[in-house]
Amino acid sequence: MPIVAQSSTETDWVSRFADDVIAESERRAPGKPVVVASGLSPSGPIHLGNLREVMTPHLVADEIRRRGHEVRHVISWDDYDRYRKVPAGVQGVDDSWGEHIGKPLTSVPAPAGSPHPNWAEHFKAAMVESLVELGVEFDPVSQTEQYTSGAYREQILHAMKHRARIDGILDQYRTKAKVQAKKQQKPVDEAELEAAEGSGAASEDDGSGGSAGYFPYKPYCGNCEKDLTTVTEYIDASTELTYSCAACGFSETVRLSEFNRGKLVWKVDWPMRWAYEGVIFEPSGVDHSSPGSSFVVGGQIVREVFDGVQPIGPMYAFVGISGMAKMSSSRGGVPTPADALKIMEAPLLRWLYARRKPNQSFKIAFDQEIQRLYDEWDKLESKVAEGAALPADAAAYSRAARTAAGELPRTPRPLPYRTLASVADITAGHDEQTLRILSELDPANPLSSLDEARPRLDRAENWITTQVPADARTVVRSEPDAELLGSLDDEARESLRLLLEGLDTHWSLDGLTTLVYGVPKVMAGLEPDAKPTPELKAAQRSFFALLYRLLVSRETGPRLPTLLLAVGADRVRKLLAA
Repeated sequence: MPIVAQSSTETDWVSRFADDVIAESERRAPGKPVVVASGLSPSGPIHLGNLREVMTPHLVADEIRRRGHEVRHVISWDDYDRYRKVPAGVQGVDDSWGEHIGKPLTSVPAPAGSPHPNWAEHFKAAMVESLVELGVEFDPVSQTEQYTSGAYREQILHAMKHRARIDGILDQYRTKAKVQAKKQQKPVDEAELEAAEGSGAASEDDGSGGSAGYFPYKPYCGNCEKDLTTVTEYIDASTELTYSCAACGFSETVRLSEFNRGKLVWKVDWPMRWAYEGVIFEPSGVDHSSPGSSFVVGGQIVREVFDGVQPIGPMYAFVGISGMAKMSSSRGGVPTPADALKIMEAPLLRWLYARRKPNQSFKIAFDQEIQRLYDEWDKLESKVAEGAALPADAAAYSRAARTAAGELPRTPRPLPYRTLASVADITAGHDEQTLRILSELDPANPLSSLDEARPRLDRAENWITTQVPADARTVVRSEPDAELLGSLDDEARESLRLLLEGLDTHWSLDGLTTLVYGVPKVMAGLEPDAKPTPELKAAQRSFFALLYRLLVSRETGPRLPTLLLAVGADRVRKLLAA
């Protein structure tokens, strides 16, 4: 299917943002590449909520590329940030990693057994691999490399020269938080004040505020590498800076014009980068919409200190997981993009981010809901092929299935995910058995190789083995349930006889569907194609429960037509013969 550029008349959110970003870029920097940006912190597993930070600008950038414009998607790796705390649930990490708190992430050892040189590179690697699989084209920028190479030296000296102005801006928002608390007649809660001033420790966001005054720069200690430092003196003319470290007692005087072991505090660092990179578009989380947040404060600092312009940037809502609360990378066990890509194909994951506006929250399914999502995706694909999809839905599909560079890898023969999962459940991944069953789904057009069903088949198998509890897996009986069979009345025996009698002539997925739903109709004296009634539906449920009990010793299980195909006609006869 050819790539079609979306026009500004389309109703999807990506096109509307692309219109705005192109117009703004032509106004600010005519003739130059459009710059969009994301920021990721490799302080721990980078989860599916963080992925929205990347996918939102990626989708807009990709639309702009489709229109023939040059785009640069900068992903800033905040790997020079301080190591804040030991995240829970990270394999190979224990309380001993607490000794590294305060160091740059690139100075912290990688978790035990990792092949990567440090903590930041360990967590970056998995995300980079996922972004490649998702078709995200980006320009990585390591903040460790930027700061330690001296790339930001002029910006640092400029911020230090205008530190009083920066402190004044920050103080406006500190005061707002205190005034708001006073109006509500409650004491100032330091935790709330910190949240109102943005994420992270107040000292890191606001800077060093010792007896020598305010400084928007934090050196990393030359002895212990930690940022528990306080600037005690700074001379603008010579750029001589003296600091002391509370962690180890070390102090030294350096010339900031030659010193590359420290960084601007976050609320100054972010707007500095906007101006440095010329960022036109960068989204941020809804937590940045509060008064005094990094995005709000940054807008004022970039204008008044760095003579720049704040990017266009929607606030994006949180992404959840079925059955889980808001995700936090500081918590262990939070699913990552790599986890999602083990159980779903890249186009489906892209679609979940493309079809919802940034301000709409949504959940990513790791439970049974994934089967419904795949059904919805397959239905949309059929509508697109028929030209029957709504414009916005067709646009979301196009953005999910391909990028400006071309089509994403796809399954040649996309069989229903729920069917593949059921087969994988029953066969426990046995390739020969799996091929037998899948080839019998449609005898007129049999599957000739499992490769035709991959990678979707692999994703379904991974879902069964990693997300379905062992006690919910399907185990087919090895011997008939003689006791249950012996207790059946004549009506139940007759229904089993009708089913077994029709196996040979109905041995396909559609045929067996007709058969299992038709037996209760025939038993009721109706035609096999009769429309169901409430009484008939109750009879069908009773018949299905009987079949499940005889086949898998439970009241429920995979869809019966799939289960019958998987078990095989001979074994079905053995288990159901009354």
